[in-house]
Amino acid sequence: MNLRSGSVVLRPIRHRDKGIWTALRNRNIEWLAPWEASNPDPDGYLPTYHQMVRTLTAQARAGLALPFLITEQQPGSRDARLVGQLTVSSITWGSALSATLGYWVDADRAGRGIAPTAVALATDYCFDELGLHRMEINIRPENRPSLRVVEKLRFRDEGLRPRYLHIAGQWADHRSFALTAEDVPHGLLASWLENRPPRG
Repeated sequence: MNLRSGSVVLRPIRHRDKGIWTALRNRNIEWLAPWEASNPDPDGYLPTYHQMVRTLTAQARAGLALPFLITEQQPGSRDARLVGQLTVSSITWGSALSATLGYWVDADRAGRGIAPTAVALATDYCFDELGLHRMEINIRPENRPSLRVVEKLRFRDEGLRPRYLHIAGQWADHRSFALTAEDVPHGLLASWLENRPPRG
């Protein structure tokens, strides 16, 4: 399943993407390092690429996650450039119908509307196709580029979560942002494209 708006395409992550994914991550080490999840267990470790893909794929099959790569594909071109990753996780059914969304984008492509478009695509899919009711995004207060994404999309600021996640070696505060389906009756992507400021 691919989701597309203009040149931005979300597609499932695959084992064979390891080379291009690793190269992109290595090129963005300094850009991403302050926001990287870490293991609070001193003897623990983070999963390898293939372990990550296996886990995300299993969660997707169980209806608990949607793991995507963010790519750019120009009209008429068969080639798509990897520019980031987006994962919808912690999908909860029953009376909650909620999920959490996380993303990162290549520093060279930041500020071009790619991340907001990707978030809007995934959120609309979750609301319209899966029938979810609430989407949540948690962001470090110091992560200004990521905060701009939720500001552009008009996610509601629901406050600070002290020491919420283990990031870059320590328990870190996060601000929690959310939208419900009622907030975007005509779709988040349509709202974003209608209100998106012109570039230039």
